[in-house]
Amino acid sequence: MALTYDQISGITQRKFIPKLYDNIFNSNPLLQRHRKRSYELVDGGISIMVPLNYAVPTASGWYFGADTLNVNDNDQITAAEYTWKALYTNISILRTDELKNAGDEQMVSLVKSKVKIAEKQMEDQLGTGIFSNATNAKSIVGLQQIVATSNTIGGISQSSFSWWGAGSVDSTTTTLSLSAMQTVWNLCTIGSWSPTVAVTTRSIFNSYYALLQPQQRFQDSESASGGFQSLLFNGLPILPDSHCPSSNLFFLNEDYMHLWAHKDEDMRFEPFAKPINQNVKVAKIYWMGAYGTSNARLQGALTGITN
Repeated sequence: MALTYDQISGITQRKFIPKLYDNIFNSNPLLQRHRKRSYELVDGGISIMVPLNYAVPTASGWYFGADTLNVNDNDQITAAEYTWKALYTNISILRTDELKNAGDEQMVSLVKSKVKIAEKQMEDQLGTGIFSNATNAKSIVGLQQIVATSNTIGGISQSSFSWWGAGSVDSTTTTLSLSAMQTVWNLCTIGSWSPTVAVTTRSIFNSYYALLQPQQRFQDSESASGGFQSLLFNGLPILPDSHCPSSNLFFLNEDYMHLWAHKDEDMRFEPFAKPINQNVKVAKIYWMGAYGTSNARLQGALTGITN
């Protein structure tokens, strides 16, 4: 007896979806790093609230003996609020394709191919979303929005609150140079806090490569083990990512970047079903989450590189 669609759904859920999950999050370097360092599963809620420490106590200072101490309180904590964003992709099998692949092995092979196509679509959507600029209101907040000086991120205006503006956005430098990179890196560094990764286009990556002496072209071992090329700058890896928009080189402190996912909608597979008005079987994969920062001042970018 040929496999039923319940059985096909079971095989897909057990065998193909775990691989899809791994392949999606290992598909591009920044997404892979976020999965290891910044991926957080969340139970739920109307939105995702991130506590922010934006001030220090004013009731503090040196004292002597029986001096009267200041016990006045001041606001020190607020919160950024990120809204949930939902993503899906179809796995559709036409009845005609089903008939052409009637054997069990052929059917499993067909489903495997369809899952692979869905995987590519999901990884592209997530990768594009991470670098997005608000042109699609349904997408997650992206780096072009976060690493800025005048946007509203997490419900907080960067223009109104300097502590929420990005560490540095250099939009005027057009020719990549080590000094321009050093300037942005310095402005994103406070004490021991400094960028942990830089992400850019292949073109800008090649320009940086050309700036280095051969003996300086060191590679980050973590990125290399994940299958990605990198070069080092001040000890942090610089990675080329195909989803990065042209002219941009981002400096990110990953300790304060977050990719959240709902624990019950983290690449959830919905079994095959048949619409009433089509001769096709359809399954779906769902993801719901958000992307954001808890310290925008520690992020920076060069956004006008043309060479």
